[in-house]
This record gives sequence, structure tokens and C-alpha cells, in this order.
Amino acid sequence: MSGWLLAATATFPALLPAQELRCNIQLVTTQIQGSNKSVTDALQTALFEFVNSRIWTNNTFAPEERIECNMMLNIKSMTGNSFTGSLQVQSRRPVYHSTYSTTMFNFQDENVKFNYVEGEPLEYSETSFQSNLTSIIAFYVYIMLGIDYDSFSLNGGTPYFRKAENIVINAQQSGEKGWRANEGSSSSRNRYWIAQNFLDDRYRNVREFIYKYYRQGLDRMNAKPNDARRDIAEYLQLLQEVYRRKPDPYMSLLQITFEVKANEWVEIFSNSPAEEKSRVVKILKEIDPSNISKYDNI
Repeated sequence: MSGWLLAATATFPALLPAQELRCNIQLVTTQIQGSNKSVTDALQTALFEFVNSRIWTNNTFAPEERIECNMMLNIKSMTGNSFTGSLQVQSRRPVYHSTYSTTMFNFQDENVKFNYVEGEPLEYSETSFQSNLTSIIAFYVYIMLGIDYDSFSLNGGTPYFRKAENIVINAQQSGEKGWRANEGSSSSRNRYWIAQNFLDDRYRNVREFIYKYYRQGLDRMNAKPNDARRDIAEYLQLLQEVYRRKPDPYMSLLQITFEVKANEWVEIFSNSPAEEKSRVVKILKEIDPSNISKYDNI
């Protein structure tokens, strides 16, 4: 095993008959102490069943193939049946022939507002907007599926990004935040632009990078670490080309990539030959200036 690959473990609750996902659902309620705990417990159980028991694709997943993910819903206020908070979403993918699990998506959505009545089923439809909560959850399920499929075949995640886009379209008249193109200074980080970027031809190189980085890079790291690392160094030029085209004003897909991969890149290239290290650091500092201090450690 290459030295940079460290074993990663996680614990999950006992699963119901699951489908594509092995998702840990956590509710944080410290900001609403004194509220009815049975309601939040029921909500956590309902969300767990909604994500893990629903069939999200037309493919069959063996238990060991299910996508590991976490969703942490931080409830900041609760008034009657109305909840507001934030949602942290993370997904991981095992690297072939290793015990290492690499983070693929890690995003915090600050615009989570919904209604929930204990005992009522969570309603969701692919053809219409039923609930802000289930629409948000389903949106991120499809984004995680899309990225995972992209990592195994070039543009393999397109059907799931289309489903995420369809959720955005259905939510346009809901009046809820996070679904529309123009929502102030943070709009580039909302659901609209995440779905838009994955399907935008200007970001096609990012999706090509996802495939090559995981399937032709990380998955070969155990068998041929030097070759895999050298190839990953070349794949970084795909991101550099997107950065230089600057598809302003919204570059959220690049930002999302940097946020989940910066630390991993430091580990991968810290033992590179001097010429390769110099070339990689130059590219990374150009395209990801917010993490320059990290790249100084390569």
C-alpha cells in the first residue's frame, strides 16, 4: 500500500433493507433544547428510511457497493411544525485494492427550511414539488450518485445530475431559498448553481477530471503508485484549463472540488520527485489560491 493511503473507518446504524446508499443520518438539536424530542427522533428515523430504503437508480447494488454518505441536519430553530437549519452532506468512495475511502463530496447547505408533522409520511415526487425537505434531500442524493457514477465512467453521472436539475426546476415556484439563480452574494453556492455547473459544458473538464482522477488515478495507486501519481499530475491540467477560461461569475464546481481534494493532493504529492512536485505546486497555487498555505507543504 502506498504510504499516503491510510485506513478510514466509519460506523453506521443497523440498516433497513437498503438500496444504493449506506447513509448515516444525524440530527443536531442543541440549539433547540427543551423542544419535543419525540418529534426530532421521529424526523431522524423518517429521513433515515427515506434515504436508505428508497430506490434511486435502475441499477442493482450489492451491499458492499452501496455508497457511504453522511447527512447532518443541524436544527437551529423550531416553531410549531416549522424548522430551519443547515445540512452538511458528505459522500465517500472506496479506492480499489485498499482500505482507504476518499471523500468525493462535502457541502454545507445553509438554506434549509421545512415543515414536519410527527407521524406524517415524507412526501416526494419526481414530477412535482411536494416538500422542501424531501426535495433538498433528494437533490443531494442525486448529486452524490452523479459524482459516484462519474468516477467510474466518463460522464456516467449525467442522468442523476439531470434528476437533480429537475428537482430545481420543480422548486422554482416554491418560494423557498436555495433553488433560484439570483439569491444574493452567496447564490453561487446554492442548489441551482451546483446542478447547473455539473451540466454546463464549460465545466466538462472538471467531470473528465473526476473520472480520470478516481478511476485511472486513485484506483491504480496501490498497484502502480508512481505511474498513478504522475498521471494525476497531468490530470490537474484539466482543472487549470477551466480556471483559465474563468466561466464567471459562478465557479462553485471548482470550489467544491478544491475543498474536498486539497488535503488529499498534499498527501499524494508530498513524496513526488522534485520536478513533478514543482510543476504540481505551480498549478495548484494558480487554480486554488485559497489553499496556498496547504500546498506549501507538498
